[in-house]
Amino acid sequence: MDQPVHHDGLTYPHLFRPLDLGFVALKNRIVMGSIHTGLEDRFYHYGKLARYFEARAKGGVGLIITGGISPNKEGWLTPLGGTLNTTADTVHHRRVTRAVHKHGTKILLQILHSGRYGYHPFVVAPSPIKSLISPFKPRQMSIKNIRATIQDFAHTAQLAKKSGYDGVEIMGSEGYLINQFLSARTNHRNDEYGGSLDNRARFALEIVHAVREAIGREFIISFRLSMAEFVEHGATMSDVIMLAKWLEQAGATLINTGIGWHEARIPTIVTAVPRASFVRYTQAVKEVVSIPVIAANRINMPTTAEAILANGQADMVQMARPFLADSEWANKAKENKDRLINTCIGCNQACLDHTFSGQRASCLVNPLACHETEYVIKPAKKAKKIAVIGGGVAGMMAALTASQRGHKVSLFEAKEVLGGQFNYAKVIPGKEEFFETIRYFREQLAYHQVDIQLETKVTRQMLEKMVFDDVIVATGVVPRSLQMAGVNLPHVISYAQLLSGEKIAGERVAILGAGGIGFDVAEFLAHGGQVSKQVNDTDYEPVTQTTEAFFRQWGVDGEANYTTQGGLIAPQYAKSCRQIYLLQRSEDGFGKTLNKTTGWVHKATIKQAGVKQIGGVSYERITDEGLWIKVAGQSQLLRVDTVVLCVGQESVNTLMPNVGDAPKAQYHIIGGAKKAERLDAKRAIKEGFEIGLQV
Repeated sequence: MDQPVHHDGLTYPHLFRPLDLGFVALKNRIVMGSIHTGLEDRFYHYGKLARYFEARAKGGVGLIITGGISPNKEGWLTPLGGTLNTTADTVHHRRVTRAVHKHGTKILLQILHSGRYGYHPFVVAPSPIKSLISPFKPRQMSIKNIRATIQDFAHTAQLAKKSGYDGVEIMGSEGYLINQFLSARTNHRNDEYGGSLDNRARFALEIVHAVREAIGREFIISFRLSMAEFVEHGATMSDVIMLAKWLEQAGATLINTGIGWHEARIPTIVTAVPRASFVRYTQAVKEVVSIPVIAANRINMPTTAEAILANGQADMVQMARPFLADSEWANKAKENKDRLINTCIGCNQACLDHTFSGQRASCLVNPLACHETEYVIKPAKKAKKIAVIGGGVAGMMAALTASQRGHKVSLFEAKEVLGGQFNYAKVIPGKEEFFETIRYFREQLAYHQVDIQLETKVTRQMLEKMVFDDVIVATGVVPRSLQMAGVNLPHVISYAQLLSGEKIAGERVAILGAGGIGFDVAEFLAHGGQVSKQVNDTDYEPVTQTTEAFFRQWGVDGEANYTTQGGLIAPQYAKSCRQIYLLQRSEDGFGKTLNKTTGWVHKATIKQAGVKQIGGVSYERITDEGLWIKVAGQSQLLRVDTVVLCVGQESVNTLMPNVGDAPKAQYHIIGGAKKAERLDAKRAIKEGFEIGLQV
């Protein structure tokens, strides 16, 4: 989607300009931001953590910020969470810093106290107000407790310096403890740490003062500041600017951007958020301080990052999940290989969803992320001839991984384009980033000289005539139909027919099935519901929602110097011109199978569009008049002109040998062809990656 901009012979001159902080220089303006992987929480995982960070340092990042490390037990994110509290802890942290420094990259330890966001019974906060996302009500901190916590921050910073870190980041945003003190929403105290902004800021500023005193002048202190909180009774930009000035005076080296609280009802990092939407707030802060300011949130490609720096909106650009997706992001950008970048699509399925479920983080488009010691891409002992049947994400990943290991790979795809089910996902409004994944695989397969044969439907007879050592069957799935009267009428279509552009829905539509695909179809129909004829062209630029339209939809104050509390205004929903019914057999709440950290966005979006949801439905028959259903024992007719079937999928696995056959090649089956039930791209890509390592 982004194209490189050339200037003075350099592709990204601002992105790769060093930054001199006076006592230390950063080799470029690229920051790998903090993301909790789960590896931080156990000392015996620090070898894995070191390899994970080293891959990003080797990949060219200028500055790395670790996942959050608590300064004390009360600040744990989860029970027995990651800490740096004793000299013994420094042994494990030195493994990380040594690995990163080998490649000329600097690294900061993020000190994070969860406050009322902690998932354990020891939680504390400025006031005893329970959060929406934690089961525990916090204990109000006493003055003694506050001062001890300030010293705990300073102590952890001292240990970070002993561990070889180049500095610390003090986590003051996203609704964690320091942010809870800063905000009138969560700070109802009437002592010197509550009331006026000066008092509410006291805790944060005393922490910065204490850390600076503990570690001296030649040590980086980054403060992550909430620049738009998106919660009721939140800060205004004048509050944010005042805090930024005070932080500079207190001794901060850098100010990093935080956007939104975890309990905010405004999407800030998911796919649907337009790229770099919040950089205007960063710019407002940059204009009033003299220390470097870092931009963040939904920046995933080099052109976007370069433009932010070139336009003077920030001094550095932070990305977190993009470095899960591609550890070589920075080197590829520097070498003008943007087309080979494995772009973060903002799906959250294997990173944040894993984190909030207590699993180790990884990446949907890159299963290697956080598993660098378990998965090793090394040359095959013997180069083989391998056939991959099916050009969806499972097949493409298998073909790419096998070719990276030195095998000679042929990839066969029955359709005229690669991508499989991603070709349906990419046309859903807000999922345009899925184009990037298809581009990545297409370019990588060409780069690694995989023989791609499109519009080639492979049969068993063809395979018998071909000479391959291994055959990987990745033929995917087809939409499941229903056994009911009228299902063959012309106004009954599958989601595949709709999302491919083969058929167009009318003005009154019933969607049968409210899983992930049903929600996608509802969003597609509510926001246009037509596919461009050029959508599969390699140079096609998808039309994405503008930042201004996104702000109107979600009620975000788009003024850089906003005066509204929390940056919130009344949302302006765009109702669909269609009458859409989303139906499910279950009486459970809608969207229960959607992903943990993004499902609420999809549910809110179709509600905003006026989609009518009906549960506990029995499907009776389809007629020329519409769809007959039964709800609570009562039959009723939905007068619709289109019925879209989203009732599941079936595996396509007919190329697998029958029992008793003796094929010449070794056969493997992956992805939807292996198992259609609860199929998602995360599993499909991981299975493709693993089989590519095995063959």
